[in-house]
Amino acid sequence: MELIIREDKHALGKAAGKDAADLIRRAISEKGQANIILATGTSQFQTLEQLIAEKDIDWSKVVMFHLDEYIGLPLSHPASFRKYLQERFLAKVPALKAAYLINGEGDAELERQRLNALIAQYPIDVALVGIGENGHLAFNDPPADFETTSPYLIVSLDEKCRLQQMGEGWFGSLAEVPAQAISMSVRQIMLSKHIICSVPDKRKAQAIKDSVERPVSPAYPASILQGHASCGLYLDEASASLLEAVKN
Repeated sequence: MELIIREDKHALGKAAGKDAADLIRRAISEKGQANIILATGTSQFQTLEQLIAEKDIDWSKVVMFHLDEYIGLPLSHPASFRKYLQERFLAKVPALKAAYLINGEGDAELERQRLNALIAQYPIDVALVGIGENGHLAFNDPPADFETTSPYLIVSLDEKCRLQQMGEGWFGSLAEVPAQAISMSVRQIMLSKHIICSVPDKRKAQAIKDSVERPVSPAYPASILQGHASCGLYLDEASASLLEAVKN
């Protein structure tokens, strides 16, 4: 894991987006196609904006997978991650070769099986992810399952995770936040050749400290990124503020 610390979320997003673009271009150059994973949420705003703004990416040679989605939430809901990706990414890169979004409105187990079969055909070159306030990676809340080899899981969301979603303004109350989601598993994320992890904001500082400085443990799901061969952790000064290397 490499730490990349920038002044604020805008500089963070610019750096992460540029580096993601370089990796996508490299994958296309080397094998004719790039397979990517995109995360959602407020932490990804600036990174995705920069990625979209990058020139000379042949999006017709890019296949995108979706990281996670609530179960039972309609596409029309402001918090729908399918809606997020359709509006913030897919509408702006219409030439994309393929986009496999998670549909949480129907039979969740059938959808999980569909996604598992699909992603098995596309080894991931670049995964864009974030880290939650509770240290989760995708919707793998603590204690996360580090052992399952299933690419996608049906997971229950803990209260801290659901409070974060409400606090970010996606829902009006805790009761409105779905209790379950379809999430990419930790081991599937770790199979990605490269990981770009964007985590701005002071409210993530403790999760970052736990993820970077504590031993790898399911109690701190994102700590597993310490062992990835090519993971860039992009922080701003606020999210990095509790790290010992920064304080000293």
